[in-house]
Amino acid sequence: MTKKTYLSILVDNHEGVLTRIASLFRQRGFNIDSLTVSETNDSTLSRVTIGMTGDEEEVKQIVNQTKKLYEYEGMFEIDPNDSLIRELLLVKVAANEHIRSSLLELATIYKAKIIDVSDGSMVFELTGKPIKLDSYIENLKPYTILEMCRTGATALQRGKVRMTK
Repeated sequence: MTKKTYLSILVDNHEGVLTRIASLFRQRGFNIDSLTVSETNDSTLSRVTIGMTGDEEEVKQIVNQTKKLYEYEGMFEIDPNDSLIRELLLVKVAANEHIRSSLLELATIYKAKIIDVSDGSMVFELTGKPIKLDSYIENLKPYTILEMCRTGATALQRGKVRMTK
């Protein structure tokens, strides 16, 4: 049975590491649904958060292959029930004076911020769980979405985390 899985991987912070991780997925024919990378509080390490859809065997295969990387420092599967998972969405919507109030109402419901109002458009910023962003986008479909940009998910486990080496 396939399911959405998030992996949090700590790696040495230097060039080429992300390419090697992405190659692991490509070589096995797996798709990366979501990807974020950033330096951690320790500048020698980066955290790679990968969202993938796969069955238990596929996740196990990626985990085992990732552990073989020279730059690998630790990893854990993020438990969605005990984690903070967030994404960022920027969306530009065509907006004349007749529909701005309904877009504002929708933004208020989802707690989206208006970050730009121009002649003929509005830009909204929304952060939250991926399902919240999906729902907001679905509710914007009756309007004209001019541009949209969405980050990958980033996540932290609540409480103490035990990285596997």
